[in-house]
Amino acid sequence: MSGQGPQRRLLGSLNGTSPATPHFELAANQTGPRCLEVSIPDGLFLSLGLVSVVENVLVVAAIAKNRNLHSPMYYFIGCLAVSDLLVSVSNVLETAVMLLVAAGALAAQAAVVQQLDDIIDVLICGSMVSSLCFLGAIAVDRYLSIFYALRYHSIVTLPRAWRAISAIWVASVLSSTLFIAYYNHTAVLLCLVSFFVAMLVLMAVLYVHMLARACQHARGIARLHKRQHFIPQGFGLKGAATLTILLGIFFLCWGPFFLHLSLMVLCPQHPICGCVFQNFNLFLTLIICNSIIDPFIYAFRSQELRKTLQEVVL
Repeated sequence: MSGQGPQRRLLGSLNGTSPATPHFELAANQTGPRCLEVSIPDGLFLSLGLVSVVENVLVVAAIAKNRNLHSPMYYFIGCLAVSDLLVSVSNVLETAVMLLVAAGALAAQAAVVQQLDDIIDVLICGSMVSSLCFLGAIAVDRYLSIFYALRYHSIVTLPRAWRAISAIWVASVLSSTLFIAYYNHTAVLLCLVSFFVAMLVLMAVLYVHMLARACQHARGIARLHKRQHFIPQGFGLKGAATLTILLGIFFLCWGPFFLHLSLMVLCPQHPICGCVFQNFNLFLTLIICNSIIDPFIYAFRSQELRKTLQEVVL
């Protein structure tokens, strides 16, 4: 096995660092500069992946169990959980296979290992694309529920939601297959980076607009109660904090990986860019962390889902 997932295959041999101990160290770059490198142990990576798997399985189980949660909004949340689940499972599976092959515990022909590597690569890449798509779909769904509240249920119907979900999964599988087939082309990297920027801009615009509408609504309530200053200010600060956390976590967890891909296009041989490349394992770990955080942001805040989750666990 190449020792690299679809992200690793896309980045080629520049991910030459092997996880060792969880500490910061100054790594001497062959071209001169000393780089700050964060090593991620295999055990920590596998543990985070397993935590993500358990969380997202519980979310999917809770949505499947409770008929009150069988609505477009929760179906999008459930699909996000499935995508995050696949991100974690595929990364954990590849890491486990790599360790078994390296330890000699798994003996297989080179052709079989290569086929398994290709399958896992498509799975990881497709799950990452679908995860970003469903994050965008959730933002659009919430936007429609606020700005088109009276017509929301006629706009976002179950058949339309299922068509959107099917389109996302089909597009994710096809695009990931093409990305893996042509992973050594610059156009692939540019497409992935452009896709991430588009999702970031979409989410930022929609959530900022929703925050502005919520503050406007709060000012209207304040005027009715003749308290023009207290409610809008407090509500605005709370909404801005929530928005900052939501977009901040998204950018912090996904941004470094796509910065890595951008630098692969802009300065693949530059020593400073080489320092960034050495922290590739950290960037993958941040994506796994995002899969752990997503249920807390989008799922566990629902009282109905939390109640169903307790029933599932107990």
